[in-house]
Amino acid sequence: MSHDTLRRPHPVNSADRPAPRAPRRRRRHWTRRPDPLAGIGSALWLVVVVVPIYAMISASLTRQDQALGNNALKPPTHPTLANYNTVLHNGFGHFLLNTLIVAAAVVVIVLVLSIPLSYVAVRTRGFWSGAAFRMFLLGIAIPAQAVVIPLYLMIAKLNLYDSLLAVVLPTAAFAMPVCVLILTGTLRDISEEMYEAMALDGASTTRMLFQLVIPMTKGGIGTVVVYAALQAWNGFLFPLIFTQSDGPRVLTLGLFNYVSQFGVNIPALLASVVLSGIPIFAVYLVARRALVGGLMGVGGK
Repeated sequence: MSHDTLRRPHPVNSADRPAPRAPRRRRRHWTRRPDPLAGIGSALWLVVVVVPIYAMISASLTRQDQALGNNALKPPTHPTLANYNTVLHNGFGHFLLNTLIVAAAVVVIVLVLSIPLSYVAVRTRGFWSGAAFRMFLLGIAIPAQAVVIPLYLMIAKLNLYDSLLAVVLPTAAFAMPVCVLILTGTLRDISEEMYEAMALDGASTTRMLFQLVIPMTKGGIGTVVVYAALQAWNGFLFPLIFTQSDGPRVLTLGLFNYVSQFGVNIPALLASVVLSGIPIFAVYLVARRALVGGLMGVGGK
């Protein structure tokens, strides 16, 4: 046997070779460093928020003759639900129904008008669309107190005084500028390719609005719903100026039932505040993610 034969390696089948091992990736262990300043700030903010709510609920469970004598942070020695019973039997259901009607009407009007207007402001590059958008943004800088007298004259000329419609229309008008700003910021996050794809499919403007814009802006729409509902729920100036009788009275004006010339029923007043805050707090819990997502989209492209 020759030396070449001894030196020549035997052929090895490629199937018998072990597969090369993939390089191991090092796992990165991310460690969050504690931030004591953030923790202290969060604790202080929690105290600022929780303590007044606790004091309000505690006082609403106290008898009227003990409302001013006890410490506000001390739990009631003999808690009672008589204040809530007084509120529920003093027209609270009527005031709550009126407030729900006003809030629902304001939300519907704002959505019906804000969504198409924001769509036009984002998709149209014309002079008039830009001027209309700037006009709405100018409404943010105008306080309601500055135009309450012209609004009163307009409501009186339209024979809407002392009605729920006299509260709904101004509330929706003053909620529109912020809602348009939120929706335009959300609509700018929709890419131009999506509009072009639907246009190539022969989609009309109405179809784009209902099949593309509205489904893609649920976060902004949720933010608008919560904001407009809060504006209507907590509104005090317009119901005070544009209504007079008990028929169109809302919850914010219903609190005057516990304020008389000779005193204030503090526990009943706070019980009414607690009951009036429950529905809007429930709405916030349901739509809090959409609210945060919509507010993040305001500073978009």
